[in-house]
Amino acid sequence: MSALDATSGRAARRTEAYRETLGRLASAQKKAGLHAPAYSRFINRKLGRLLAAWAYRAGFTPNTVTLISAAFTYIGIILLAVYPPSWALGFAVALFLVVGYAFDSADGQLARLRGGGSPAGEWLDHMADAIKISALPIFLAVGMYRFESVAQIWLLVPLAATIVGAALFFGMILTEQLRRQLGTSTPAADAAGGRSSWVRSVLVIPMDYGVLCLSFILLGALPAFLVLYTLITIATAGFFILASLKWFRELRTVGTDQISSRRGGGR
Repeated sequence: MSALDATSGRAARRTEAYRETLGRLASAQKKAGLHAPAYSRFINRKLGRLLAAWAYRAGFTPNTVTLISAAFTYIGIILLAVYPPSWALGFAVALFLVVGYAFDSADGQLARLRGGGSPAGEWLDHMADAIKISALPIFLAVGMYRFESVAQIWLLVPLAATIVGAALFFGMILTEQLRRQLGTSTPAADAAGGRSSWVRSVLVIPMDYGVLCLSFILLGALPAFLVLYTLITIATAGFFILASLKWFRELRTVGTDQISSRRGGGR
């Protein structure tokens, strides 16, 4: 981008009203995934849109927004290992994680508003998410162990969450890449109709990262938090098993069909 283009872009951002930027963001967004959880779909995307509009007018790049998201998220995660469980810690951690999650939504929306993202930006976003998914339960376990706040048997729950979260994230990314390679795509939110799509979003709330962020508010009532966190981990593990079976069947069917098609064409 030339200096003249950059100057023109800054001038356009200054003269465009915040409401106008929000309107352009709304029209530039891709549809939510068919199984996107309710908080992520109906709340976090809207929070991300507000932040994306602000970031656009401030002249931030999507990569800068990704780093802001990572900073908020990682601060919240580190606090789990530094301070003993309490109501104050729970509210602080939840706030940092929620803000970080909103910025995580904002970077992609900002990229689409600016004309599309880049492979480097997508890589940075996924790397930040991968660290977050593994670090959050590990730092939770470290904090509970350091301050001897629970019986050690409970440490198995965040350790299990580490394995499930990392495997689920990898499975989602790998499946999407293989879909692209095979020429298929993830179903959009309106593919099965508004009502059924909304019901799906509600049913997968236990696997919603936003709900996980908010659950840390209960750190001041540690037994209640542990019960909720355990239920979230069990629900996520169940979803991972069912999703893995579905992904495998889907990829096997599509792959077999393409192999048969190539063989048929060869004859």
